Amino acid sequence: MKRTSNKFRILVVLLIVGFLQNTIAQNTPKEEDYYRITTIPTPEGVLIEGGGVLSLPDGSIAVCTRRGDVWIIENPNMANGQASTFIKFASGLHEPLGLAYKDGAIYTAQRGELTKLVDTNGDRIADVYETVYAWPLSTHYHEYSFGPLLAPDNSFFVTANVAFGSEEWWRGESRVPWRGWTMKITEDGQMEPWATGMRSPAGYGLIDGELFYTDNQGDWIGSGGLWHLKKGVFTVHPAGLKWSQLEGSPVKLTEKEFYSKIDKRQVRENGRFIKPENIPDEEDPDFLYEAKTYFPELQLPAVILPHGILGISNSEIKVDNTRGKFGPFEGQVLVGDMGQSKIMRVVLEKVNGEYQGVAFDFRSGFQSGVMRMDFDNEGNLFVGETNRGWGSAGTTNSGLEFVSWTGRMPFEMKTVKAMPDGFEIEFTKPVDKASAEDLDSYKGKSYIYKYHPVYGSPQTNVEDVIIKGVKVSDDGLRVRVVIDNLRQYYVHELTLQGVKLKGKDEITLHPTFYYNLNNIPEGNKLPLFELSTKRSSAKKKVVKKTTVKKKTGAKKVVVLSDEEIQPLLTNNTCVACHNKDKRVVGPSFKEVAKRNYSNEKIVELIYNPQPKNWPEYATPMAPMPQVPKTEALKIAAWINSLDNK
Repeated sequence: MKRTSNKFRILVVLLIVGFLQNTIAQNTPKEEDYYRITTIPTPEGVLIEGGGVLSLPDGSIAVCTRRGDVWIIENPNMANGQASTFIKFASGLHEPLGLAYKDGAIYTAQRGELTKLVDTNGDRIADVYETVYAWPLSTHYHEYSFGPLLAPDNSFFVTANVAFGSEEWWRGESRVPWRGWTMKITEDGQMEPWATGMRSPAGYGLIDGELFYTDNQGDWIGSGGLWHLKKGVFTVHPAGLKWSQLEGSPVKLTEKEFYSKIDKRQVRENGRFIKPENIPDEEDPDFLYEAKTYFPELQLPAVILPHGILGISNSEIKVDNTRGKFGPFEGQVLVGDMGQSKIMRVVLEKVNGEYQGVAFDFRSGFQSGVMRMDFDNEGNLFVGETNRGWGSAGTTNSGLEFVSWTGRMPFEMKTVKAMPDGFEIEFTKPVDKASAEDLDSYKGKSYIYKYHPVYGSPQTNVEDVIIKGVKVSDDGLRVRVVIDNLRQYYVHELTLQGVKLKGKDEITLHPTFYYNLNNIPEGNKLPLFELSTKRSSAKKKVVKKTTVKKKTGAKKVVVLSDEEIQPLLTNNTCVACHNKDKRVVGPSFKEVAKRNYSNEKIVELIYNPQPKNWPEYATPMAPMPQVPKTEALKIAAWINSLDNK
């Protein structure tokens, strides 16, 4: 009887614990609590590969598809429970990747021209297809053209992708004039070369009336980012310099001058070019800020979006001008990402006359890659989605969705500003002062990316951020974080792992910020006596030890728990393309575990992937030589442990 009673008590305790864990999980704030995603059903046979999204004055939405159609969607938010109406406005276009509206006409950038579409009789079908301006094309698949963006003077901006080499398939090249450039085009068909240095400039937008664009990681681009695009600047990729001596070019830097300072790393062996790879522990790598000392016209990125963390293929730029209809981030910038199917949030400021700023995660969970975005009059953010040719997180290859603010206020870092001695963080809600004054509540690092012809770059010169002290404002809405080792030109990544909401055991919804510190502001530094320097006693984490058998023998290894492995997966950007349970850009970790690789083999494949092993995935994995071997082994052991779960 006593034994039965004990078993009953144990069962009751387990049920209570399970109930409490489930309740806590349900009460943990999630992105969808504040920003809801709604999928717009499409009629049978209609495929929305969202190359462009445009809110029209009458409340309808225009969407252009990569298949060459333009659709007008009436009642796009399905008000009053009524379905949306799809009207085919135009068709037969060559992969249009953007839309603009002016004086009753819709404009789109096809691969080789800026086209004006006009409905002359009001039936919502275009009767006129007018070429405004055409530019050269080669036959290369990668010569996408993005735009147009309506400029303040009613002209249009269009950006143009580079192609890749026929022999050097990894090297971006400009085969015909103005590839790798931004063009400014007037209504009467006049084209003005604006700037060069673009590789894959999929995103564009006006911020405070000034032109910005996003570019993607690749050769010469260590990580994606956001650039301020003034006339006559050179940003990052050298391919477009091939045309800098043509009439009308505002850029005077030549290819010859560029390669006299920066190594092209073009090597031929046995009659074939050798693909350049990252050099581990490189003694004296090139960095963008150093190149600017040679080339004054070089424009540094305003914001770096660390690859694999804040996207892998950055896209549209959209400013929140909804006057609060979209929540507490009025005036801030949203940046989409195609590969990770999500949206990031950016806040800019000017220091020493140049833009720089901070980036945060914002909303993930879209059904396909986020390519284009626009707000309607009610403050809904419509999102056109596609992943063809690249792959993405999500459940589909394309789609159309919209994001709405639920009216609830998230606990977030609203802004981060650079200070002479660190950063000032502003919150949407007051913080708990005790946790915010604890230096153990903060953890960070700073790093930079190489400037080289290799595809991407590892985080380089990584250094832990040294927190000297903090000061919390009386109202709890601001925290000044003083840092001992600020580094100009470096990304400063800081996680508020222990800063809690006042009155609740809750940290910020997105606890990490990424600030690109092009310039350190001048001014007064906080005196030490104003700072809190206290640290709570650190609680030692107990490493969960699990005995597993290696695939090659019976040697015991330590396997981290899911919670413990997460920082390693995040810091080494594994989560950019992989999920524990689901297919993303690459296979799930559980699918990898089913291959029965040894831990050592997984480490080998991290450093030297074999895309032929996964032919069903369109995007090949890039080599990851920057992952420390000790961490790679821990990741491998954890992956293999999933085969037992």
